[in-house]
Amino acid sequence: MSEVIDRPLRDDEKPAPTRLRIVDCDVHPSLRSTDDLNEFLPKRWQQHLREYGSHLRAPYLFTTPYPRSSPLIARRDAWPPTGGPPGSDLAFMQKQHLDPLDVEFGILQVLDLFIFSQQNLEFGAAIQRAINDWQLAFWSHRDPRLKASILIGQDGTDLALAEIERCAKTGEYIQINVSPRANEPLGRRRYWSIYERAQALDLPLGIHVGGYGGHAPTGGGWPSYYVEEHQSNAHTIAAQLASLVIEGVPERFPKLKIVFIEGGFGWIPSAVWRMDQHFERFRSEVPHLKRRPSEYVRENFWFTTQPIDEPDEARHLRALIEWVGIDRLLFSSDYPHWDFDDPRFAFKTPLTEAERKKIFSTNARAVYKF
Repeated sequence: MSEVIDRPLRDDEKPAPTRLRIVDCDVHPSLRSTDDLNEFLPKRWQQHLREYGSHLRAPYLFTTPYPRSSPLIARRDAWPPTGGPPGSDLAFMQKQHLDPLDVEFGILQVLDLFIFSQQNLEFGAAIQRAINDWQLAFWSHRDPRLKASILIGQDGTDLALAEIERCAKTGEYIQINVSPRANEPLGRRRYWSIYERAQALDLPLGIHVGGYGGHAPTGGGWPSYYVEEHQSNAHTIAAQLASLVIEGVPERFPKLKIVFIEGGFGWIPSAVWRMDQHFERFRSEVPHLKRRPSEYVRENFWFTTQPIDEPDEARHLRALIEWVGIDRLLFSSDYPHWDFDDPRFAFKTPLTEAERKKIFSTNARAVYKF
């Protein structure tokens, strides 16, 4: 029988601390080549892709409008030794990211082929179907830690709903993804049928930065530099938060969980303060809102941490986290992109063990029901 110790344990007798396992809410897999989709894509659309390529609501066919300082937006060390672009080799992703950082679950966020932004909606629907099947076959089925999202082109609503129904029947997807740069603000009624179905299925709505809505990415027009365009991601998310709240989406769909991905969270306090202030002055214009905007934000919205803000003084980041709310934040790394946030060093301010557990694990588990 083991000895019962009726005294405080010495340091050498205490069990080793359990390492916190991580839920990473933003992992980017990539196609090694478009041939990866052939088994999921009808011959007609394979030929279309070869002959005509993508037709996006943007002036560039095979790249983004702003050249980046790193190819494919990637870390220099993320290129697999076997060839192919960053994020295309599962074994290398496991070795470089999932295993050493003890990622318990990683949520896949696919950006390839910009399915949200295809002008040809029928082609976009075929691509989104193929991408969704590819996520399972190439990633989730090979590594159960990796969880797939249902990618839909929100501007073809009927096609999007059909894809949601098809994927939801499998029970293998954990959220529905739309783009914040859509043809219209996301609060508009044209998109409500998507939100209604997401709520009924109890699937969170993931809104990852990016996409092309046929409009300039900033309210002031087209930026001159990539650094401006990258900064505008936060502006886009802030605008869509206002649209969703003020158009009444959380009031109409109170059980819908909305997750903004890769938009950071430093902008949230000022955006919400302003919404509350304007609501008090113009509430007669929006009688469908029964509560202050801040109340909807604190109940229906979550925000991933990347790219995390790094003020000069740690206390400012601490104050920001406390204002947004520990329960509203979900860790994301953005692997394998150049602005990847390493979970070991991402927070430049002290967190208690309970706070770390919430941000790095239990908040996401509650939202996605792992």
